[in-house]
Amino acid sequence: WRDAMAQEIQALEENNTWTIETLPHDKKPVGCRWVYKIKYKANGEIDKYKA
Repeated sequence: WRDAMAQEIQALEENNTWTIETLPHDKKPVGCRWVYKIKYKANGEIDKYKA
């Protein structure tokens, strides 16, 4: 799963998906979580791990 997570982070960075901002003292950051999925080929073999 670590490779899938690294690929996802790399893609987000390459596409300039976000910018780091300073958070005002009276605000809380929005939470997030990783969602993992295994993609299968038509014959049932594992194709890739997605994160």
